[in-house]
Amino acid sequence: IYKNEQELSNSFAFWEFYQWRFSEAFSEAQHTMIALLAIIWASDSFAYVSGRFLGRTKLFPSVSPKKTVEGFIGGLVGALLIAAWLSLYSNKELWKWLIVAAVLVVTGTLGDLVESKFKRVAGKKDSGTILPGHGGLLDRLDSLIFASPFAFITLLVLSYF
Repeated sequence: IYKNEQELSNSFAFWEFYQWRFSEAFSEAQHTMIALLAIIWASDSFAYVSGRFLGRTKLFPSVSPKKTVEGFIGGLVGALLIAAWLSLYSNKELWKWLIVAAVLVVTGTLGDLVESKFKRVAGKKDSGTILPGHGGLLDRLDSLIFASPFAFITLLVLSYF
């Protein structure tokens, strides 16, 4: 189907991250935003999986009874792994991405707990019905909404180093 390896490589360029380096199509800001989303989603996903299978110690049971310390640690590890991987495709150094990932995990978890507390006070289990099975749109975005300002401040401070 493909005449040579170069043609095969070019046909999948959009989907392959090694060709995702700062091309003309993406600016550094766009790369950073995509990376922040990837770190938050990785943190949420790793936290869910590790909490589900390894979770024993409740993180804050009065606010969110299913969240565990093991899930938090799993989310942190997952976010750090994704941050390290993303640093390969960025102009930012590894240590900066690791700091940003740690800030995103801590503030994202706080955002999730704050949103859970809002729901408890309101007497609701889910924040909406737009995303069935996910607890509502706010449940999907609470980490991002709460962590974004902290990520911005962290990136701003790190830009001086």
